[in-house]
Amino acid sequence: MVELDQMKVELQNLKGDLEEAQDSLNLPFKKERIEELSREMEAPDFWNDADKANGKMKELKDDQKTVEEADGLTRQYDDIMDLIAMGNEDGDADMISEIRSELDDFENKLEELRLATLLTGEYDANNAIISLNAGAGGTESCDWCSMLYRMYSKWSDKKGFSIEVLNEVPGDEAGIKSIDFQITGTNAYGFLRSEHGVHRLVRISPFNAQAKRQTSFVSCEVMPELNTDVNIEINPDDIRIDYYRSSGAGGQHINKTSSAIRITHFPTGIVVTCQNERSQFQNKEKAFEELRAKLYLRKKQEEEAMLSGIRGDVKEIAWGSQIRSYVLQPYTLVKDTRSQEETSDAQGVLDGNIDRFINAFLKMEANRKLEAAQRI
Repeated sequence: MVELDQMKVELQNLKGDLEEAQDSLNLPFKKERIEELSREMEAPDFWNDADKANGKMKELKDDQKTVEEADGLTRQYDDIMDLIAMGNEDGDADMISEIRSELDDFENKLEELRLATLLTGEYDANNAIISLNAGAGGTESCDWCSMLYRMYSKWSDKKGFSIEVLNEVPGDEAGIKSIDFQITGTNAYGFLRSEHGVHRLVRISPFNAQAKRQTSFVSCEVMPELNTDVNIEINPDDIRIDYYRSSGAGGQHINKTSSAIRITHFPTGIVVTCQNERSQFQNKEKAFEELRAKLYLRKKQEEEAMLSGIRGDVKEIAWGSQIRSYVLQPYTLVKDTRSQEETSDAQGVLDGNIDRFINAFLKMEANRKLEAAQRI
């Protein structure tokens, strides 16, 4: 049948992309590493250093997941070929829709695998820490902040990632003034670093009696969760640690003890807060993790500014550029100002369907790196 022959050609054209993606992932090395780590785990002293052991456990799971996905695509490719052959032999037109669905699923998974090969940054595989802060605009901006938090929560759910709120300051009337949260999952930072910047919303305000159109801004800061062996020194003389009672929702113990932590870093003016863990120790540990991540991010920005020949003060990226506009009235459009990727399905984006913008950013970044390498 013509439809099946067309799908066969379409599938065969993807064979090269599949092989290229698998080669880029260096699967033979990952399989050897899986065997090596599995042997190390059997050693009686493996858990003597818990941090080191947990790091190796994460590496093992990440490598196993990558190999499983890559090998799974090879099997799926062969299965679709078999289905096409069966359909042609039997002349069963009912199989066309089933094969079309399998082929679309294969293409989507291949695209995800291909994009994973672009995540080559030092901390791309790490978990992500995100800070959302409402801009000027009062209740309207606070509501926009809560909408963005919901968007990233929905995206995390779709990816099978977990999300943990570290600190939250509610708005005076509605929404969220600021929120810090961690998204845990393989390549979480690699994907979400594309979200770093200012997000702009245009809509008819539900808080305005005259139903006027209003523009709101929220800054999104994305940082990698750093391993304990990353060398980010914090001088005890440069910080102040404040302890206070948690103001958010929590159990009886949380609200009756001074378990919340605020750390102020004097040289940079960075302030981090954590109050959602059950103990003061856990909050302090999480707060220091976030401080180290913020200091790392600032250091990278300064290095990039120097390499680019930029002079003057290094400004916070979060408030320095608008990366995406979400227009809900008088028409619907979400457009990324960097990659120019856009869609009219604004509600879908707010429901967590942001992969198209993440993918466009990663492709744009890869093309820029390739162009820069060719100029050398």
